[in-house]
Amino acid sequence: MANIFEVPQPGNDLLEKANKVLTASIEISQTENQNRIKALNFMADYLERNSNEILDANNADYSSAQKKGISRALLSRLKLSKSKLNAGIEGVRKVGDLADPVNQVQIKRELSKGLILERKTVPIGVLGVIFESRPDAVMQISSLAIRAGNGVMLKGGSEANLTNKAIVKALQEGLNESGLDKNAICLLTSRKDSMAMLNLEKYINLIIPRGSNELVKFIQENTRIPVLGHADGICHLFIDIEANLEMALSVALDSKIQYPAACNAIETLLVHNDIAPAFLEKAIPLFNSNNVKLIGDKRSVELGLKYEASLEDWKTEYLDLILSIKIVDDLDEAIAHIQKYSSKHTDGIITENSYTANKFMNVVDSSGVFHNCSTRFADGFRYGFGAEVGISTQTLPPRGPVGLEGLVTYKYFLKGDGNIVDDFSSGKAIYTHKDL
Repeated sequence: MANIFEVPQPGNDLLEKANKVLTASIEISQTENQNRIKALNFMADYLERNSNEILDANNADYSSAQKKGISRALLSRLKLSKSKLNAGIEGVRKVGDLADPVNQVQIKRELSKGLILERKTVPIGVLGVIFESRPDAVMQISSLAIRAGNGVMLKGGSEANLTNKAIVKALQEGLNESGLDKNAICLLTSRKDSMAMLNLEKYINLIIPRGSNELVKFIQENTRIPVLGHADGICHLFIDIEANLEMALSVALDSKIQYPAACNAIETLLVHNDIAPAFLEKAIPLFNSNNVKLIGDKRSVELGLKYEASLEDWKTEYLDLILSIKIVDDLDEAIAHIQKYSSKHTDGIITENSYTANKFMNVVDSSGVFHNCSTRFADGFRYGFGAEVGISTQTLPPRGPVGLEGLVTYKYFLKGDGNIVDDFSSGKAIYTHKDL
């Protein structure tokens, strides 16, 4: 484990940037709902105006990354097509359609006569987001941060530097045009700054890492700032004995190949022993025709798989067209395997038996448990959150895809009329604890 003091201290330039973001975040936290919505619409407008510049920058980044030989998974995340950019811009606008997460009264209670307690949602403050390769994340995160009244410091991977700069430039211009402080969105470009960010506990209230297992674990081990995120996306799908075979094939294929570089794509397929022969007879040619390399346990190999899995395969997030298959005797063995190897991201079951499905979903301790549908639905946009800042696999909230609700906290507001505690001790006053 790396020592926290190995992380460089922030230099004057970084401290100046952090202070500007903090100041801007305080201003934005006080803005009315309609002003934050207005800012998002301007941000989307400027992204549209600068779309050609953004796509040109992305093409340059992609070409450079190809020459450097970075992984296929990272290349897939780096590529920003016209349609992907347009979807991202539309996502920025849709965040403005969501209910205001700020100043929502969660509790209103009369403690005693003239003494009223309220608990209201408030912005977190400044978010520090460190991510790899995905320039579309800049749009998602920035829009959610501003909508929830926060500032954000972004550090993307060097492979997407040109794209990130072009996107942030457009977002800042939109913020400025709307009348808000453009410094609420800040992009860092040097690796030294991204590491020094971890020592900005006086400026940053929450760190959100999005990237490799190694990146997330390093951040978790090297900062005093609270961290929201997940290290692995080892997702499972269990094909039960009472599964509809055609449904199982369709859902399994989508869960693997729809976007194999995503953290919600399955890496392991568990198949009930009694349905395995019929399932694999159809699944093997289907996956082979879609260029998926199948790696299985001994029983799977006996039923036609070419490659035998090692212990390490059950622990591996491939992020590629590779799938591990294990045959299990029953539901309990499937659950035991998932509890041992799952990263608590998303795990699913295909079955027509509601009792079996309910047991699976209640016992498996993951942030998302799915029945008869693709694990690829584990996504903030698909959940109707507008977008997401990341996925959290921790047990404490926020959990799963984190949207606006994960970017606010709450404060207690107590208003009185000269009330003092001694009056309650002496019997002059009593607690009513009446919800209003």
